[in-house]
Amino acid sequence: MINVGVIGSTGYAGQQLVWYLHRHPHVKIRFLSSHNHTGLSFSATYPNYRNFMQDICIDIQEAEQQLSKIDVLFIALPHGKSFDLAQKALTQGVKVIDLGADFRLTDANLYKDWYDLDHGCPQLLSQAVYGLPELHRDKIKNASLIANPGCYPTASILALAPLLKEQLIVKESIVIDAKSGVSGAGRTANIATLYTECSESIKAYGVASHRHTPEIEQELGLLNGSPLFISFTPHLVPMNRGILATCYGSLRTQISKEALYDCYQSFYQNEYFVRVLDTIPETRNVKGSNLCDIGLRIDERTGRVIVISAIDNLIKGAAGQAVQNMNIMFGLVEMIGLDILPMVP
Repeated sequence: MINVGVIGSTGYAGQQLVWYLHRHPHVKIRFLSSHNHTGLSFSATYPNYRNFMQDICIDIQEAEQQLSKIDVLFIALPHGKSFDLAQKALTQGVKVIDLGADFRLTDANLYKDWYDLDHGCPQLLSQAVYGLPELHRDKIKNASLIANPGCYPTASILALAPLLKEQLIVKESIVIDAKSGVSGAGRTANIATLYTECSESIKAYGVASHRHTPEIEQELGLLNGSPLFISFTPHLVPMNRGILATCYGSLRTQISKEALYDCYQSFYQNEYFVRVLDTIPETRNVKGSNLCDIGLRIDERTGRVIVISAIDNLIKGAAGQAVQNMNIMFGLVEMIGLDILPMVP
């Protein structure tokens, strides 16, 4: 059994993570930590767990005292909160999977530029592995510290990876228009995400400044073999969960739709959680699953390729991907505990 602890267990991503870990056949949850719900049972916060999970949420201090009891620590906290925890866990030989942003960027100066915060553990960045299995599976296998990707980057990078790897598009032409459900904003009370503020409306936010931008650029640049810049605009849409990323790029040379699909099918042929479709993806068709659906079209009039990807932001964009990384790290079958079909409608 893999003994695990979860910090930030009562947030939306944390709860989804607990849901997967609770049903995982090779996992034993040793502790759940929550800042806002310390001393309360997990099922008091999420009544759907009543009679199935009676664990009492502990504070971070007590969680630190129990690090010796676990094999892997999941951290689901806002940026800037993972530094000390990760360092203490790694010192005790505990593997760390951070669902936050603190170890995703390889450059500490870039982290400060985008997060307006000095990086607390720059010495750990060289050992942190960006946890997108479809790109970094071999490194994940031997890693002790995983930087779980953001939800927007997961959808965007998977959509564009084959194009950048094969250098089929002009890297300066990339535009990503992405839309997320409200759960992506987290569970903390915020006027901007109240029902009456979000319902019957759609809005762009973080325009030309969203913090997931350098994360996408970093990974796509590695694939392309040279740095690049993208235009990325996220939008908030009035649904609970899901991300749809519509990505545009100018083709270097003329290519048929069939050849483009062959490229994607070849790139993802062994990827259980990526489905390359001949139809246009919809968020409802991946809801509640660790799947990423990708569809392609060529605009022959403009010479652009349009790639559309859909994920569940709380699963492939967070908790499911974290469990996928854990499976790889501990030599398990990658899809174990995650082979769940989407929930429709």
